[in-house]
Amino acid sequence: MPGGCSRGAAAGDGRLRLARLALVLLGWVSSSPFTSSAPSTSSASFLASAVSAQPPLPGQCPQLCECSEAARTVKCVNRNLTEVPADLPHYVRNLFLTGNQLAVLPAGAFARRPPLAELATLNLSGSRLQDVRAGAFEHLPSLRQLDLSHNPLAQLSPFAFSGGNASLSAPSPLAELLLNHVVPPDDNRRNRSFEGMVAAALRAGHALRGLQRLELASNRFLYLPRDVLVDLPGLRHLDLRNNSLVSLTYVSFRNLTHLESLHLEDNALKVLHNSTLAELQSLPHVTVFLDNNPWVCDCHMVDMVAWLKETEIVQGKSRLACAFPEKMWNRALLELNVSHLECDPILPPSLQTSYVFLGIVLALIGAIFLLVLYLNRKGIKKWMHNIRDACRDHMEGYHYRYEINADPRLTNLSSNSDV
Repeated sequence: MPGGCSRGAAAGDGRLRLARLALVLLGWVSSSPFTSSAPSTSSASFLASAVSAQPPLPGQCPQLCECSEAARTVKCVNRNLTEVPADLPHYVRNLFLTGNQLAVLPAGAFARRPPLAELATLNLSGSRLQDVRAGAFEHLPSLRQLDLSHNPLAQLSPFAFSGGNASLSAPSPLAELLLNHVVPPDDNRRNRSFEGMVAAALRAGHALRGLQRLELASNRFLYLPRDVLVDLPGLRHLDLRNNSLVSLTYVSFRNLTHLESLHLEDNALKVLHNSTLAELQSLPHVTVFLDNNPWVCDCHMVDMVAWLKETEIVQGKSRLACAFPEKMWNRALLELNVSHLECDPILPPSLQTSYVFLGIVLALIGAIFLLVLYLNRKGIKKWMHNIRDACRDHMEGYHYRYEINADPRLTNLSSNSDV
């Protein structure tokens, strides 16, 4: 044991002497008069240029962005970016690209080497996106939440979430898709149905079968396409508030057996018909929100009122009130009786239309007739005078003959004159 300790101490002293010798030699080289300063300067500049010419390291933060490796987060917010940064760090799990000028999101916009395998949350809200093309979100195997809200989407490819070839692409890993307030201005709609465009992207290739949350608020939807929810069987939360939905007759909720919340507030719903009521009641876990709709309390509301009194799935149903007719304004739906729900006897809409059209035609004919009379007023006046004179002469002849037949003397005189 003592011999081992002495050998360890000797080895340590040897390393210390070698370190001191190296420092002395370095100092002598730097202070040597035979070495000019120019080569050292050029070497330093060469090293600096070589370092700057190297591609950014995978873990490096992009310019104009803020990165936190500990939080796995990259924020490029309000930087007027026109494209997705190419040098995103591989560790990013939460990426915020809000408030930029992206305009177009091409295919493979997030394709990188190595891939962004851990990216789970992507926020592109308020970045003036107008065109999202097929395969824009490919090569993001862990993407769970995507926010495209507050972008004027004039073009949303049917394969935006499923890849360029829906038949060959793997299902999207998305669990939450936020498309709030993505309706484009009227002059950018390109004469196509915005509702149909969104529905095509939701059902293309069955890519979103694992989607659990879908938000479509504030998009001025007038209707929901019949099959918009067919390929979303795992949906748990559906937000349709603040649209212009008039009816839910043509949309089916039957396959949404996992649906937990359905937000229909601030729409233009007048009544829910029996088919819709039956589908909602068949969902085992759903809670429905119906506030701030202009309910029309007439005879068509009878079934809905009876359903509201029995069901427990409508949140805040005591707040629902009539908006029309005027005599029923602000009456709570739960307080209505069948005797309160009356319909005025009115003609069927088709018959009303026929009578309106007939009235317009008759009015047009009358106006043309009056115009013709006015333009020919002088000729008509002369014609009327001629008829009056002819009638007067005719009546005078009848009157003369009547006088002759009434006086026997004039009768005999007339007979003798004839002989």
